[in-house]
Amino acid sequence: MDNQRLILFLALAAVLFLIFESWQQDYGQVGQPPVAQTEQSQPSTEPNAPSALTPADLPEVGPLADTSVPGADSGPIPASERPILVETDLLKVEISPRGGTIASVWLLDYPVVPEKPEDKYRLFKPVPPNMLISQSGLIGDKAAGLPTHKGLFQSAKPSYRLESNDRQLDVVLTWKNAAGLEVTKTYRFTRGSYLIHASQTLTNGSDKPIVTREYTQLQRTPLNDPNEARFIHTYTGGVYYSPEDKYKKVSFDDMTKGPLDKTVSDGWVAMIQHYFMAAWIPPQGAQQTFYTKALDNSRYIIGQFSPAVSIAPGASHTFKDRLFIGPKLQNQLAAIAPGLDLAVDYGWLTVIAQPIFWVMTHIHALIGNWGWTIIFLTLLIKLAFYKLSETSYRSMANMRQLAPRMQALKDRYGDDKQRLNQAMMEMYKTEKINPLGGCLPILVQIPVFISLYWVLLDSVEMRQAPFMLWLNNLSAPDPYYVLPLIMGVSMFVQQKLNPAPPDPMQAKIMMSLPFVFTVFFAFFPSGLVLYWTVNNLLSIAQQWHITRSIEKEAAKKRR
Repeated sequence: MDNQRLILFLALAAVLFLIFESWQQDYGQVGQPPVAQTEQSQPSTEPNAPSALTPADLPEVGPLADTSVPGADSGPIPASERPILVETDLLKVEISPRGGTIASVWLLDYPVVPEKPEDKYRLFKPVPPNMLISQSGLIGDKAAGLPTHKGLFQSAKPSYRLESNDRQLDVVLTWKNAAGLEVTKTYRFTRGSYLIHASQTLTNGSDKPIVTREYTQLQRTPLNDPNEARFIHTYTGGVYYSPEDKYKKVSFDDMTKGPLDKTVSDGWVAMIQHYFMAAWIPPQGAQQTFYTKALDNSRYIIGQFSPAVSIAPGASHTFKDRLFIGPKLQNQLAAIAPGLDLAVDYGWLTVIAQPIFWVMTHIHALIGNWGWTIIFLTLLIKLAFYKLSETSYRSMANMRQLAPRMQALKDRYGDDKQRLNQAMMEMYKTEKINPLGGCLPILVQIPVFISLYWVLLDSVEMRQAPFMLWLNNLSAPDPYYVLPLIMGVSMFVQQKLNPAPPDPMQAKIMMSLPFVFTVFFAFFPSGLVLYWTVNNLLSIAQQWHITRSIEKEAAKKRR
């Protein structure tokens, strides 16, 4: 009996430990900075060609002026540098003429808080705090003066809008110099999509060849979200994907320790945060060099640059890329690029978490409410583990029947632990009871619980999802702590259905667990507390039924 209770306590402690670990650690390993690889592209034979380009050679720039927030800019902005406004059905965007930098992005389907649906979530911001911008440019012979993200572009219009009868919207920026070079930078927005098709076309109107590379990068500062639930820690930082390494994180600390310098084909680079991300995706089969940089004022860059290209006089060349800016919707991400859906990071139990999410999406398609989806999912999980739970509850019910005899043995042998344990094992053998039978099913279900925790925590589909009554946000803690209290009461009732440990100290520890879990779960997303509460109620019903059946069988034997 003591062993059973000890293992049960350790199992519950494991839940707390693993969840605590998921707060304090980023999902996945944060290793040492990747080993630099030598670029495989063919070096250009042109003089001053950027064939040995390294991350240190790329231009740097400080924060831009934020004209969308009164008083945020340091002074009046010239008319030539006023942001170009773009609005689609999903995005509101500000593009700076300085480099064609995407400086501000609001997600029109995602409010900051559910109480103010008109206040849209701002993912991109050109100044700290929470700075995040997307930059691109060309690098080549310095004498040519190609435009980096510091070059000043021009637009035919100050604002663009995707009209109701339009499927696509092109925003075209142009740059020219006296030497006859012309660069056209185009952003193509598509209705119903967070994916932007970006291109840079260099037309060589000079009398000599031009050798150039394209680079695209994301620059950001650490995230400070005042609306994030307390004690919830999620990863914010750089990630990249390659067919060889798969999904890799490059934390801000890694960028500070040393730059990433890696040649990749069919990969992508991104900055991710809780629920949202931005990613540069090169054309399929294109070889790129991934890089990172740590700048001053806590600014960090992850980006990519292309092999050198030589453009003859009178010719032109177009660099094409895709830029994703938006929520981490798994189905959409998987269709855009291999491995992009891994940005929804469920940790080391992804193999369990992804099927759980798949089931939830299909239930939600039928029900239309994420709260009820969680309830039905709990019922399905309970049915899947029904036989295991039945074994556990039968073992506990049988142990409950033996409680008086165990107490008698304890009274008989007193402090003689060796003889007491021998007598107890003999009794278990005689009654054909496995003292560990009640613990194994609980241990088996722990990975499922942790997987569901990550699904509820990291799936943007659950962000601000309403349920019913006062529960208008399943991704946030219960504002009135009603659900955690119900969960605590259900856990207390479940304790009463179990046999009490003969050791008074263990009994006190076990009886304190409902209180500990109630306080602990008060800061958890209410969707997870809903799952745990419904699971407890179903467990109570199943355990009560099994316990009553065994008690009836025991009563018949005594007659």
